[in-house]
Amino acid sequence: MIKFLLFSIYCLVSGALPSFAVFSGSLQNRGNLSVFRLPPFERAVRCIKFYERWHTEKAYPYIGFGHKVQPGENLNSNISYHQADSLLRSDLLKLCALFRVYGKDSLLLATLSYNVGPYKVLGNSKYPKSILLKKIEEGNRDIVKEYLSFCHWNGKMISSIRRRRYSELCLLFF
Repeated sequence: MIKFLLFSIYCLVSGALPSFAVFSGSLQNRGNLSVFRLPPFERAVRCIKFYERWHTEKAYPYIGFGHKVQPGENLNSNISYHQADSLLRSDLLKLCALFRVYGKDSLLLATLSYNVGPYKVLGNSKYPKSILLKKIEEGNRDIVKEYLSFCHWNGKMISSIRRRRYSELCLLFF
């Protein structure tokens, strides 16, 4: 409980939460914030939209809010907001299904995977299984450090990605 309070105060002070989820600094007031009244899946969708922003044609094959166009999909960068929202929700649901065996952590893992790819969490021939996933499988709930380790790009820590990870933790884990 104290860990969460300290973490939420850190989020408030550091600006880790997006503007739609500002903490009041107390656990009692957390439920009064509009973003926390939303179901967890909606919180994840809004967090992804906030950080992904709208992808223009120069980001192709990524369109909308970060959907990667797959072979056989007849999509281009000229999609509507409604189509982009639908693609985001569909992708996130598929990732939730992939992580369903992890129960209450499936949405958090799916949200992380939406950004970094499921192979970096689950592992494959190129990447080992993440320490984050190993700890969750062991039932260890002290995963903040491991979750925040997914904030590097080309071997360098990126502060904006770290803020995103803090936001995801505040909105979906605690």
